[in-house]
Amino acid sequence: MKVLCLWHATEGEINSIQKALPHGTEVVAPNGEYYSRFESTYSDLERHAADADAFIGWTIPRGIPEIAEKLKMLSWLHSGVDDLSEIGLLSMAKKRGFKVANIRGANAIAVAEQATMFVLALAKKTIFKHQAATENHKLFPLFADEHRSAMLSGRTIGVIGVGSIGAHIAKFAKGFDMHVLGVRRNKERSVEYVDSMHGMDELHSVLAKCDYVVLATPNTGETSQFFGKAEIAAMKPSAFLINIARGKLVQENHLHEALTSGRLRGYAADVWPKYEFGRAFPAGYVPRLQVQKLPNVIGSVDQAANSDGVLERYIRWGTQNLEEFAAGKSLTREINLDLGY
Repeated sequence: MKVLCLWHATEGEINSIQKALPHGTEVVAPNGEYYSRFESTYSDLERHAADADAFIGWTIPRGIPEIAEKLKMLSWLHSGVDDLSEIGLLSMAKKRGFKVANIRGANAIAVAEQATMFVLALAKKTIFKHQAATENHKLFPLFADEHRSAMLSGRTIGVIGVGSIGAHIAKFAKGFDMHVLGVRRNKERSVEYVDSMHGMDELHSVLAKCDYVVLATPNTGETSQFFGKAEIAAMKPSAFLINIARGKLVQENHLHEALTSGRLRGYAADVWPKYEFGRAFPAGYVPRLQVQKLPNVIGSVDQAANSDGVLERYIRWGTQNLEEFAAGKSLTREINLDLGY
């Protein structure tokens, strides 16, 4: 079996993958100076892709899957596969019969911690109070609405999408004595620390009960732009919204209106909309309405998984996908090509 690393893998990374796979497996990577794991090109990979049996990596240049006629398996080192869907790779996999597996859960704790940080930062007005402290400005009067923090204890949090990340968010919320409501495709699958599970058809009734709402769903054809005017209208005006999943889940125009009119108390996100020319104008990777600059918004840019040990876990779990494939076992993290996750 020949495995192609889709990035300029270090010698140590290649060796760790090689050691985990059966004797005789060839593990190769493009030559060149190491800079980023997301910047390999068609010319970097072309000579190896043509006869590779399996790919592992974070990015795949256009044209490479088309020449990989022997490809039987892709180990994708992300939790989400919406990028693969957008370039038609999932439909190609279904047509040609090769398998796709991801590393879902590898960053679950790190991302759930980031979501919890956002909940606390919004509730406790962390940025606002830090700025007041740096300016030696004492907030007065005490307990004024504009200065007073929100509480977590005894409040209700809704987790929309209770997969690996959502389950950890629920666990952390219980540490603050919160009541946890979950929403997922299959509400019959209960999850520890979730007080009650609901289907997507119950979304609005769940939103109406929540003081905090965390979006943790994958971006699919069904969830893209699913959170809009009606969903915001269903929320309490005193509630906070946190998006830890994908920027495309939320309709920015309705979010902006709610945040500037007082219809929504605050918003936090690690992810922002990606506008592509041909679908929207102007094209870009930042909010068109500058939502991130509003005083009741805090955020980061794809930093939730940038934590100790996550990179190593990505490669280790991605290698486990290859091990299962080489052994002829069912893939623990195989993507359902029909559902897109």
